[in-house]
Amino acid sequence: MLFANLTFSARDWLWPAAGAMAVGALVLIWAYRNTRASSVRWMCALLKFLGVATLALCLLEPLWSGQRARPGANLFAIVADNSQGLQIKDNGETRSRGESLAQLVGAQQSDWQRALEDNFEVRRFFFDSRLQSTRDFHELDFSGQSTTLGSALRSLKERFANRPLAGVLLLTDGNATDLGNVPGDFSGLPPIYPVVIGRRSAVLDAALNRVNIAQSAFEDAPVTVQAEVTALGMRGESLTARLLDASGKRLEESTLRARKDEDTLAFRFQFRPEKPGLSFYRLDVHLRSEIMQTNPAASTEATLLNNSRVLAIDRGKGPYRILYVSGRPNWEYKFLNRALEEDREVQFVGLIRIALREPKFDFRGRGGETSNPLFRGFGNQAREDTERYDQPVLIRLNTRDEFELRGGFPSAPEDLYGYQAVILDDLEAGFFTADQQMLLQRFVSERGGGLLMLGGMESFQQGNYFRTPIGEMLPMYLDRLGEIAPPGPVRLNLTRDGLLQSWARLRENEGDEKTRLQAMPAFQVFNPVRTFKPGASVIATATDERGTEYPALLTQRFGRGRTAAFAVGDFWRWGMLNPAARLDMEKGWRQLARWLVADVPKPVELAVEPAGEGETRSVNLQVRARDPKFQPLDEATVFIEVEPVPGMGTNPVARPIRLRAEPSLKEPGVYEAGFVAREAGGYLARASVTNSAGLEVGRVEAGWATDLAADEFRSLQPNIGLLEELARRTGGGLVSADDLAAFARRLPARTAPVMEPWTTPAWHTPAVFAFALACFVAEWGLRRWKGMP
Repeated sequence: MLFANLTFSARDWLWPAAGAMAVGALVLIWAYRNTRASSVRWMCALLKFLGVATLALCLLEPLWSGQRARPGANLFAIVADNSQGLQIKDNGETRSRGESLAQLVGAQQSDWQRALEDNFEVRRFFFDSRLQSTRDFHELDFSGQSTTLGSALRSLKERFANRPLAGVLLLTDGNATDLGNVPGDFSGLPPIYPVVIGRRSAVLDAALNRVNIAQSAFEDAPVTVQAEVTALGMRGESLTARLLDASGKRLEESTLRARKDEDTLAFRFQFRPEKPGLSFYRLDVHLRSEIMQTNPAASTEATLLNNSRVLAIDRGKGPYRILYVSGRPNWEYKFLNRALEEDREVQFVGLIRIALREPKFDFRGRGGETSNPLFRGFGNQAREDTERYDQPVLIRLNTRDEFELRGGFPSAPEDLYGYQAVILDDLEAGFFTADQQMLLQRFVSERGGGLLMLGGMESFQQGNYFRTPIGEMLPMYLDRLGEIAPPGPVRLNLTRDGLLQSWARLRENEGDEKTRLQAMPAFQVFNPVRTFKPGASVIATATDERGTEYPALLTQRFGRGRTAAFAVGDFWRWGMLNPAARLDMEKGWRQLARWLVADVPKPVELAVEPAGEGETRSVNLQVRARDPKFQPLDEATVFIEVEPVPGMGTNPVARPIRLRAEPSLKEPGVYEAGFVAREAGGYLARASVTNSAGLEVGRVEAGWATDLAADEFRSLQPNIGLLEELARRTGGGLVSADDLAAFARRLPARTAPVMEPWTTPAWHTPAVFAFALACFVAEWGLRRWKGMP
């Protein structure tokens, strides 16, 4: 606020005025010199002197001068909140917050608006998910699903850039869905004057505040949903939370009792989705006494819009292709293959050597015969279909077609990168060429695949993997074995790290898991490992009869992928113990295989990310495309189709929206598109990618949930702290709803972009003469009261 300055225009009268005041002072001193009451005497003299001095100063013609906003030259914005959060009724109020706001800005209560229009060009706006202009606020219906206060202020700043905007009157409860407790950078905004709608009071409400989802791709690891429910004013009341699937079927239900007026209840659900891939669920919470209520308006809660949340759960979907390479037929493959046959998402491809390569100079049998005698007697003896003497004899199992692995272990990236994981069993390093070993290392480090080596007789150090690209990836040191006596029979035990890994456990608690481990048989084939690399994790150990403990199952990250080493070579013995052990062994194999492929990148991936911090409505759809060599795919055409999920809050008849993703400017092979949800609920996005030749590279889908009401009603109390901070940063201040008329009158005196000077005389105003007269009357009354002459 600019204070007025007092100036004197008739300075030539300074000495006469001073003389008059001096004469008056001398006369007063002489008149009151003999008065008996000394204190009252001088008080009367002072009052009379003030009256004389005031009249003497009028000879100088004092003027008030200052600056004010030029009428009609400045803009002023009135911005009203139109979100669902204003449907709340404060305790003891007969009207909702929205009804109170509508009355403030209505035509019947527009005196303060007319006072603003006398000096400013007033512009009116309302906002929920976006800022909109209005003439008289008749559009206010308080149905907006979000309070994007930050976005509204930024839009206002851009709209009035380089224009004389004197201020913003903001009518809201301050519960912004796109801001935290501290506003962002609004340095270019004019002064903001918030009017707090609503008051802090006790309310009756149950709200879903935080929902955490823990999930994995393992068959027996359930999805865990943990929800925090805030119960306000519900001491002694029971609340029931229900988990429903997309069809409305109730999966689980739990009831807890609130122990105090403001309590936080923790609900926990565990369930197993019926199918892999993407699924949608709904979690809601209500008072137990109202759980059968069919009329939401009859509820005693402040609002029911924050009682529900849509959950999107993606457990991954195959096919996950695993290549098993073995140096000889063994029982391990038999049991491993049977176990993975139960997993419909895993394709287990085998490449097994049944005969070693023979030197060319060995005796070959019949004269002129070049093919291996193992094929003698079979009908097809074509050169291209039979292995020669100097080639190993390989059998391909569960291949996709007759061409897969026809040339043995892949030698080209496009052939090997089609798998998500590779398992090596009882196979020496000499089986691979130098290029194949480097290719397998790039498969893990660059492509992000998984590698598992089993403990057969020709594995690890016995397989001469020391100082090879494959040996470098293993989580143990192969050159530090030293002289270790054969351990003999060993028994497995999980380490503390192993017990914490869901894929390594088969039981739900530690006691049952240790009981299971004690019942496992002793294993006879074991490749001892003494030291492991610093980045490795020891999941299981093996203990021999002497009590010596060796690392048995080790894992580590290598580049973008992961590797593991299992030093046991006859794990199949466990399945021979009894039928129950057989089921446990198969489950263990499946979980280990799923761990190998859990985080392996796919050629085409779709990620859903919020468009910005605090954004709940806008998302960024990001498609990452790679060619068969797993290099970024440029010049691709990417389309994304987004559709609402029926039964998850969105309009079931809404049409899918087709978007074209544009190449990212930050990273090759990445294509982006933005999507803004108009309704709360679940959404499903499907992306299709075609290369420059018009051939389809792949399809992928992803889902997410937008719960705008949950964000809108996260807090039912007005966020006065946020509004105070916003006003302080912009140079404004809080305005009471009852003080709007006075605010409108005072506003022109505040700083505005366009100002004008003003001057008004202060010497012949009634207030000046009234003050002088009051001094004389007070002096006369005081003398009469004290009986002075």
